Amino acid sequence: MTASTRIRILLVDDHAIVREGYRALLAKQPGLEIVAEASDGFEAYARFKACGPDLVIMDLSLPGQGGLEAIARIRQRQADARILVFSMHQHPGFAIQAARAGALGYVTKSSPPDVLIRAIHDVHAGRHTLSPDIAQALALEKLGADRIALEELTVREFEILRLLAEARPVEDIALTLHISPKTVLNCHYLIKRKLGVANDIELIRLAIRMNVIDLLELSGPPPERA
Repeated sequence: MTASTRIRILLVDDHAIVREGYRALLAKQPGLEIVAEASDGFEAYARFKACGPDLVIMDLSLPGQGGLEAIARIRQRQADARILVFSMHQHPGFAIQAARAGALGYVTKSSPPDVLIRAIHDVHAGRHTLSPDIAQALALEKLGADRIALEELTVREFEILRLLAEARPVEDIALTLHISPKTVLNCHYLIKRKLGVANDIELIRLAIRMNVIDLLELSGPPPERA
């Protein structure tokens, strides 16, 4: 990369303090510039349309429209969009789904800063990249019923699973994903069939076991003290 080349970045994360930390980190790196930020999938898509960044750093666990759906929408708008997922999720199934949605790279938030910086340059150059922990997990988990089951889901089904696990009503999911309630119900049936569960209780248990959701996310924010 020449001295005059700059990588213009859209940073997507629902936590303002996290964005502030990574904005400070990236500002110290020559040639990197955060030109826009977003806190959810809808805002990410709007910011992408407005500023046309060179690269998107995308979290997956976002309120409302999640990261996977946002990646798919961005790639539908611009087929060569460079997207790097930066997520807390270390289950290899998430990396597989992100790649299917159109991301070129996947880095976990537990990775050292230099891994993120290197991944930014790799993805900007059009190269696929994984943080070492995800690469190792993919190599070690070639077998395993949970991983295989998760891979059976399409990106759309995976996103609906996440929203169902959050106890979101069918109508709300339909509005979030810009699809009909009937499509949500059909996908709900297909998800249960693909994952081999008979009811929603089993579906939630499986989602927790596969780290699609966790108990802290389900519990919501702590009550305010008087």
